[in-house]
Amino acid sequence: MKPFRKPIAAALSASLCFAAPAMAQGVDNLVQLEILDGGKTSKGTYLGALRLDLKDGWKTYWRAPGDAGIPPQFDWSGSANIEDISITWPAPHVFDQNGLRSIGYEDQLVLPIEITPRNAKKPVRLRGEIDLGVCKDVCVPGRLDFDHTVDANAGRNPAIAAALAQRPYSAREAGVAKAACHLTPTADGMQIEAHITMPSSGGEEIAVIEPGNPTLWASPPETSRNGNTLVARSEVISASGGPFALDRSEVRITVLGAKHSVDIQGCSAG
Repeated sequence: MKPFRKPIAAALSASLCFAAPAMAQGVDNLVQLEILDGGKTSKGTYLGALRLDLKDGWKTYWRAPGDAGIPPQFDWSGSANIEDISITWPAPHVFDQNGLRSIGYEDQLVLPIEITPRNAKKPVRLRGEIDLGVCKDVCVPGRLDFDHTVDANAGRNPAIAAALAQRPYSAREAGVAKAACHLTPTADGMQIEAHITMPSSGGEEIAVIEPGNPTLWASPPETSRNGNTLVARSEVISASGGPFALDRSEVRITVLGAKHSVDIQGCSAG
């Protein structure tokens, strides 16, 4: 199984077992966490989900959280009979947080996961931890431990189906005709300017650029529209502060609009 860890700005310190819903300890009953079973797919994989139920008005972060916060960090290393886990992130919301723009979810997050077993004839066990932050007027850090045996005979789960339906549109579904990224060296790293030919996604559009390399960081882009072209400009720097190469095929651009969101994988040179 591939280890799956991503950096975070805040972590919740708590412990729970997912055999049944349990309240995280040490965070004043701010969040409940449960693993949902969604049954077996035609590919032989299993559907599941992490469900976070937050106290009214509290928020947690998306994988690219904007100006404030850093996304959850998942560790599946204690799991058994797992070859791979893929996550489908529902389209997030944009919040103004003390003058800063953050991106995430309020009140509840159902995060679908697809599990590929190493051996289809053996049980699949999910065991590990998630570090995250929940925020309102203040942010509370903590960690949630989980231990859950997947129910191979579970039926379709409406909560998982609804979360999958809330994923961003693909570039094709959204009518993206072209996505080009122009790169220019800067004093600290590299400027990336994305020109995306696509219909409006509604209202104020906010683009998020992810470099695709965990050692690189992209600033929240300035986003504007000129007719049929959306322009997003961001600066990418390396965690080491040294020079780096940016692979355009790994760049991921998400456009968050009032009507829908769009997930664009990779961009061309021009």
